[in-house]
Amino acid sequence: MSPEHRLAQAALPAAPDLTALVVAWLAHLRHERRLAAHTLEAYGRDVRQFLAFLTERFEAAPGTADFVGLVPGDLRAFLARRRAQEIDGRSLQRALSALRSLARHIEREGHGSASALGAIRAPRAPRRLPRALAVADARAVATSETRAGEAREPWVIARDAAVLALLYGAGLRIGEALSIRRADAPIGACEAVTIVGKGAKTRSAPVIAPVRAAIETYLALCPYALKPDGPLFVGAKGGPLSPRILQLAMERLRGALGLPDSATPHALRHSFATHLLARGGDLRTIQELLGHASLSSTQIYTAVDGARLLAAYRAAHPRA
Repeated sequence: MSPEHRLAQAALPAAPDLTALVVAWLAHLRHERRLAAHTLEAYGRDVRQFLAFLTERFEAAPGTADFVGLVPGDLRAFLARRRAQEIDGRSLQRALSALRSLARHIEREGHGSASALGAIRAPRAPRRLPRALAVADARAVATSETRAGEAREPWVIARDAAVLALLYGAGLRIGEALSIRRADAPIGACEAVTIVGKGAKTRSAPVIAPVRAAIETYLALCPYALKPDGPLFVGAKGGPLSPRILQLAMERLRGALGLPDSATPHALRHSFATHLLARGGDLRTIQELLGHASLSSTQIYTAVDGARLLAAYRAAHPRA
């Protein structure tokens, strides 16, 4: 079920006219803007929370005129309420972004401009640096030998290792790796895989020989006859593999290797970028490999590398 249909079925705390506009807005974001499902879910949740707040504040479900007629004090009161609930600045920024997007949609539909949203400055949020694994730990996570002796079928261990190898060796997101079809498997002489990333944008990701070998090992052990147009990676019953299975595999690996809680499947993507940069990789090239729309998203890894160098200096320099 689509996010807008779920929202409509859950009795949105708004008058019918505003409810219809919210549902149409989410449909626009999904079909025209092609926003990721997780982003749509978050935007819908943010708007629901804001409308519930307005219902309490106005003592009635808000309509379109109420939304357009908002004053800065309404928005500041909402942000203050969320702050009191210990919601961090990053989540508040996203909520304000969702409300501004909805306001633009309402204005495009000819219902007026919610000018108060332009008068509110987004709250600041500390920029958290990605947590990369050490090179040796990333390699250990992405090999099946690390889990030798586990009470699991060899093909399952090989499958998990192949997916994690893709995350680290090609810098993929977990959803991107799990979306690869069997027909597009990067094996043999195939040195790249075409994937669909955020915003339905396609890119080609190089796949190095050790990663291709890990995928070949998994395919040789997999007990299922995989259909060419079906998923490359399957679960225990032959259906599409859930990201949660990979998260659980990483939890076991964290325990076996003594890694921190920050060692998640997505941390392997961070490790890919950080380690490439540390070896002299070009920032623009890394941006293309990661599929970042903006270079500013990739530049954060320069801060990661600088922090790593400073930590090494402090640990090794006799006068640090």
